[in-house]
Amino acid sequence: MGDQVGAGTGDRDGGLVGRLLAAIRGRPPAAPTPRLIGERAVVAGGSIAGTLAARVLSEWYREVVVVDRDEVLGAVGPRRGASHAVHAHGLHARGYGILAELFPNLLEDARELGLPVRDFGLMRWYFDGRPMYRTETGLLSIAGNRPVLENYLRTRVAELPNVTYRQSTELLGLLSSPDRSRVTGVRLVERGEGKQAFEVGADLVVDATGRGSRLPVWLAELGYERPTEERMTIGLAYTTRTYRRPPGTFDGPMAINPVASPAHPRGAFFGQTATGDVRLSLTGILGDHPPTDPDGYQEYVRSLPVPDIYQAVEHAEPTSAPMSFTFPASVWRHYERLSRFPAGLVVLGDAVCSFNPVYGQGMTAAAMQITALRRHLARDVAADPRPFLRDVARLMIDPWRISTRGDLDFPGVVAPRPLRTRIYNAYLRRVQYASTKDPEVTRAYMRFAGLIDRPRELWRFRLLARVLWLSRDMPAPSARTPAAPARERVAAALVKADRVDT
Repeated sequence: MGDQVGAGTGDRDGGLVGRLLAAIRGRPPAAPTPRLIGERAVVAGGSIAGTLAARVLSEWYREVVVVDRDEVLGAVGPRRGASHAVHAHGLHARGYGILAELFPNLLEDARELGLPVRDFGLMRWYFDGRPMYRTETGLLSIAGNRPVLENYLRTRVAELPNVTYRQSTELLGLLSSPDRSRVTGVRLVERGEGKQAFEVGADLVVDATGRGSRLPVWLAELGYERPTEERMTIGLAYTTRTYRRPPGTFDGPMAINPVASPAHPRGAFFGQTATGDVRLSLTGILGDHPPTDPDGYQEYVRSLPVPDIYQAVEHAEPTSAPMSFTFPASVWRHYERLSRFPAGLVVLGDAVCSFNPVYGQGMTAAAMQITALRRHLARDVAADPRPFLRDVARLMIDPWRISTRGDLDFPGVVAPRPLRTRIYNAYLRRVQYASTKDPEVTRAYMRFAGLIDRPRELWRFRLLARVLWLSRDMPAPSARTPAAPARERVAAALVKADRVDT
């Protein structure tokens, strides 16, 4: 997959000669052998991104300190800093591959923990209410209970002899050199009345504090520009409920996922939990949010285009009340565009880029960024973080386009729709339709959705011809018009793009 995160065999293999030899042999270059480059690294945030960062940093720093405002060690349920964790989550195929290199026993351990490990192509996906052609793809995904997966990863990292967790501790701000050209540590305070702030010095500070990151404010206080933000407002809400597994259902690690579309904007993720029960997460956008009262929730389930889900839970015993989580907008903070950035500081995870969660990209995007961190540690990322930030931005282009272009397929989303985006969405609908008929298209789509292949791979001539042939009888799309005030020429362009066959 091109993401090397484990220790390699030597610096020579990771250099130019190694890359050339790897290209000739058809394999990714080995990562350079870790070496000690600093005394202490501080990671702010103990969720997936921060945990993976600590795992990689432990190879390069004598001491790694992870700071989180919650009690994160041993946490296998919802907590203040991760209220969204109760809802359906999935680790895409690319993310699974990266984590499997960092944690070699991941597959066996996940199964022992009760986390479903599934082939991406054998899950029951539905597009516009039509079932995707199920086929083996060899692309594994871990789904189910995110807190259980997070706790497993944190436990493994906390066992490393040079990693320390400071729990129930708030990050108050950054320390810097007198000329403010370098971050030299953090100001912290333990939660609790009467606690005094204290300072911890660091050769490198990693901001992995998520969507609520205050880094733009702290940069401004140090005399740097704030990053520009790209935003896609979607007005999403998840509402989740768990049930005792009805007899006769889910003999294997199954999942039923009707994908939201303009024709069927209500979506769902239905699958097993770590306890063997089932979790049902309903999704709704632009204010059409799944209710949290039991009767309203049940009616929302009934409205889904796949009746199997309603039939499975109609008489099932609930084990939780419906719980809701809102996600107003996807946000990308473009730190890579800043002309100045302090040494000794990097930022990653949702603190850089947070996506509409229905696409399931968050954990995998964080893992992809960790591969960049691993590469740049060998080049002393603390001395100049800007190449790392540019590398992160390059890695985020595809997942950002996949999610935001998908959001723009919904007419109520208010944003410009360039012709290229309309053509992309029109073709992607044809790919999804063709995947309901053909295993080859399913495999190609799953590699795209799993972030293994870049979107351009869907446009290879052989696949393009196959998709157009298989989708020749695709029904006309439901009315799709821009959310901005309707203009006939824009509507006509959209209809034309929706019918593009070449």
